[in-house]
Amino acid sequence: MAKVFKKTSGNGQLTLLLGKRDYIDHVDNVDTVEGVLKVDPAGLDGKKAWIQLACAFRYGRDDLDVIGLSFRKDIWFQQIQLYPAADHKPSKTAMHEALMTKAGDQGIPFTFNIPTNLPCSVTLQPGEEAKGKACGVDFEVKGYVANAADDPDETVEKKDTCRLVIRKIQFAPDKASAGVSAQTDKNSISVTASTDKGIYYHGEAIPIKVKAKNDGGKPVKKVKINIEQTTDVVLYSADKYTKSVLNEEFTESMESGESLDKTFSVTPLLAQNKNKQGLALDGRLKDEDTNLASTTVLRPGMEKEVLGILVTYIIKVTLVAGGGGLLGGLTSTDVTVELPLTLMNPKPSGKLLATS
Repeated sequence: MAKVFKKTSGNGQLTLLLGKRDYIDHVDNVDTVEGVLKVDPAGLDGKKAWIQLACAFRYGRDDLDVIGLSFRKDIWFQQIQLYPAADHKPSKTAMHEALMTKAGDQGIPFTFNIPTNLPCSVTLQPGEEAKGKACGVDFEVKGYVANAADDPDETVEKKDTCRLVIRKIQFAPDKASAGVSAQTDKNSISVTASTDKGIYYHGEAIPIKVKAKNDGGKPVKKVKINIEQTTDVVLYSADKYTKSVLNEEFTESMESGESLDKTFSVTPLLAQNKNKQGLALDGRLKDEDTNLASTTVLRPGMEKEVLGILVTYIIKVTLVAGGGGLLGGLTSTDVTVELPLTLMNPKPSGKLLATS
């Protein structure tokens, strides 16, 4: 275990310990959440110690919740009574044993099984002036002191809680998938664009093969490649918006009767899109670096509404044809072909190390 993640409640009675904060979605199962809650019984005043794992969609800041509105909607949650001991008796694992050595005799192990139909962690990039937790889908492990697990008439004070945000992430499958191709004809200009594989990793160069034939009367002046991210917020509204994450121009040209056969290489990066508010990112812990959100992978039978946020990408290859002179720009003709793009994280070659 590379690192222990620990958070203590304000009253000092609870300490939550986890050995990692990234949990992998393997499609047919998800890594179990194995942790330890250290409980000091002194001062509980007859209350119980609970542990909760919740997946929620956050669409507002906590400090705005001053008029009774909820800015956090639970998608799924589970609560377990740890003290006094109830019926939760998880099988002890190596992770539990390592964390118990840190917690001491007051440590109580727990295990959560994350359902496979829950979304992966996604964060919507906040604006420069935004404060508090960003909008998006997150997972949170919370230890707290209360009489009941979830009594709406009971107020759990902040000093009686300790929380750690974790991430549910998905890696690209081991099996390589075939590339995609699309073709269009417009104004006597034919264009075919293709990629050599179906999935690309974040930060990986994407070669796009373009074949074109200009049988029209206007010369092709340049080639534009645009990659767009579409974010579909399906949980609480019908919001769907598209943002460009890459826009590059190339000077390749074609006179009438000429052909083009060339591969263009582009790489969409978050570093080029830091100021775009609302851009979907892979779930972020604290202020650490992340990347553009991975493409949402829908399993057969999954309900889109449960996923909260759906992320897709598309590549647009545009040939700009037009005349010269002062009216060249006004009389230009765009011929565009579109390709779907799947962006994902590569599977680590070795054991996944914890990240802070």
